[in-house]
Amino acid sequence: MEQSLATMLPLYSATPFVGMLLSIALGPVLAPHFWERHFGKVALAWAMVIAIPMIFAYRELAIHELLHILLVDYIPFIILLAALFTVGGGILVRTTLKGTTLVNAAFLTIGSLLASWMGTTGAAMLLIRPFLRVNKHRKYRAFMVVFFIFMVANVGGALTPLGDPPLFLGFLHGVPFFWTLHLFVPMLIVLIALLFLYIAFDLYYLRKEQKENMSVPIATPDDKKIEILGSYNFLLLAAIIAVILFSGKVQMSTVSILGIHVALQDIIRNVLLCIILIISWLITPQSIRNENEYSWDPIFEVGYLFFGIFVTMAPVLAILKAGDVSALGFITNAVNKPADYFWITGLLSSFLDNAPTYLTFLSTALGQFYPGVAEPLAISSLIAENPQYLLAVSTGAIFFGAVTYIGNAPNFMVRSISEKSGVKMPSFFGYMVYSICILFPLFGLITLLYF
Repeated sequence: MEQSLATMLPLYSATPFVGMLLSIALGPVLAPHFWERHFGKVALAWAMVIAIPMIFAYRELAIHELLHILLVDYIPFIILLAALFTVGGGILVRTTLKGTTLVNAAFLTIGSLLASWMGTTGAAMLLIRPFLRVNKHRKYRAFMVVFFIFMVANVGGALTPLGDPPLFLGFLHGVPFFWTLHLFVPMLIVLIALLFLYIAFDLYYLRKEQKENMSVPIATPDDKKIEILGSYNFLLLAAIIAVILFSGKVQMSTVSILGIHVALQDIIRNVLLCIILIISWLITPQSIRNENEYSWDPIFEVGYLFFGIFVTMAPVLAILKAGDVSALGFITNAVNKPADYFWITGLLSSFLDNAPTYLTFLSTALGQFYPGVAEPLAISSLIAENPQYLLAVSTGAIFFGAVTYIGNAPNFMVRSISEKSGVKMPSFFGYMVYSICILFPLFGLITLLYF
């Protein structure tokens, strides 16, 4: 966004974004039937509430910014999610295992390990359906999905730039690919703590089910069979990762679309992802998708709601990027120590897109220590002289994505798939009760140990 527009935007331009968040939080609780039928219209309405006044007030500047966020951010975001959702939905893990505490802990561990290498969205879409199926006999399942979101859809993606968009964005801006291995120990501490907490929760609810005379079958050695159908989709997952790496490493010319400059490699990436999606849809038998309970509903829900989120958060991100001369300058002025960067980057990433939030506070750190220095040299200097600041921004953007349903895209998709499978998930604020009570003490521990 042009600096002039960013500095002109008033603080109340964030009101539609707050309204969008409150709609997501309260709509399913206060008016569930209305929300289920009209959530797309609500998202569109909030988008128009900010878009129309912005265009009226700022003309070409506003049109340029809104087109930019749609063409450069929203459309690639949806294409990537749809590709991962379709390819992951074409892999059927058929098993006779039952969701015992040990089996569930194994699912969470494997998913967390996969997340850094195939992305949190890829790992979540691959494992959420079999995870739900092996626990179909369990009465209390919402807590299982909550921990799945914590571990597989968020924290597990902290190890490589393939894991989550903020780290990939850092890689594009000059952070070495394997530097993110520095996040290994903080990630491991949080994952191990979450795994032990999950086991405690699972044992508690298992005993509760048994007291209520629920049938909780335990797998016998002869029952332990696992069969994977549609395994050729793993090749398509690898192709998605290769395409993403290609778009990050190759520098090509730009193309003007409606006045927005879009890198040619990004257009090629989007086209290739669409081709991969179509290939997966065509070569995967419908019987596999039917048994996987595959439905387009989750991706449509994410598409509608995140359209409203992306449009309404545009002025918020713009104000933040303008730094201390903007209406939110008090926030960027407040960050000085690594702990400040960890918590402020994290808290904002819980509600805003964590990739631009990461970039905003990475830029803030570079400006704090190396004003006027070219970005590649500044990042190298930050890594060599003040690595804790980059560690704080990176862990904050990744870990805090688990705090809300909208903190990271797979959170919402996992919730939607789970509800379609009959799991009564917590409300927006109900989920935050879990996340604040469980995650914030762990984040406090990470602060004491590292920041």
